[in-house]
Amino acid sequence: MGYGELTDGSNASGQFVALLTMLGLWEGSFALGRVSADGTHGTFVDVPAGGMANGLRFDQQGQLFVADVTGHNVLRLDPISKAISVFAHEPRMNQPNDLAITDADVLFASDPNWSEGTGQLWRIDPDGTVHLMETEMGTTNGIEVGPDGGTLYVGESAQRWIWQYDLSADGQLSNKRLLITFEDFGLDGMRCDEMGNLYVTRYGKGTVAIISPGGELLDEITIKGKNPTNIAFGGTDGRTCYVTVSDRGCIEAFRAPHAGRSWAMMHTDRDRDNR
Repeated sequence: MGYGELTDGSNASGQFVALLTMLGLWEGSFALGRVSADGTHGTFVDVPAGGMANGLRFDQQGQLFVADVTGHNVLRLDPISKAISVFAHEPRMNQPNDLAITDADVLFASDPNWSEGTGQLWRIDPDGTVHLMETEMGTTNGIEVGPDGGTLYVGESAQRWIWQYDLSADGQLSNKRLLITFEDFGLDGMRCDEMGNLYVTRYGKGTVAIISPGGELLDEITIKGKNPTNIAFGGTDGRTCYVTVSDRGCIEAFRAPHAGRSWAMMHTDRDRDNR
């Protein structure tokens, strides 16, 4: 069983609870899995027939959004009822891959074409309206919004570039510039901490790179597996990084100096004061 994408989360007692895409025991079968703080796990809900789940994000109301690679959809899942519906459909998408979300619940989706080494970038508004933000990019993959709400990061895996955009309150992008580039290996999922540092999984290298908002490589955490695919912050204080590792079929963890941006968004001031 292999693990793919991961989303930040914790239950009412502050324990880490992850929802992740999970390759089933037979080829082509995908589901969303659930992993609890004690490591127990299982299928949470099956993806609709013909779909293939990838990037995951929670909104401010606790609804889960799922990038559906093969259906050219962004799905919406109610974690309580487990009802799944199509939130947005766009046939021009190659394959919606990973998602980022603002504190106003505006989604951004990376959209790579792996065979051609190209990609696109989409915005999905809270009413499900889809906007093509940029085309003729590299293989867009990891994507994240900075904690100030005014910055969007997009990684291009094959090119090994990470781009930085100014993000306006109404979801417009401007001032595109290169944040950092790497000479080897790939890039996959990414998350920001609450200080604005970007944590990027380095597929093939077996590390998580920590990059400052100014583009400085601050540190590189070595994990046991070689193919980390995504990362999320969790735990009682939001400072435990959980990393999905495809070649090991597991989740690894390490401690970070700061809580994750998504974790901080999902918790009250009281929760954060008790860290």
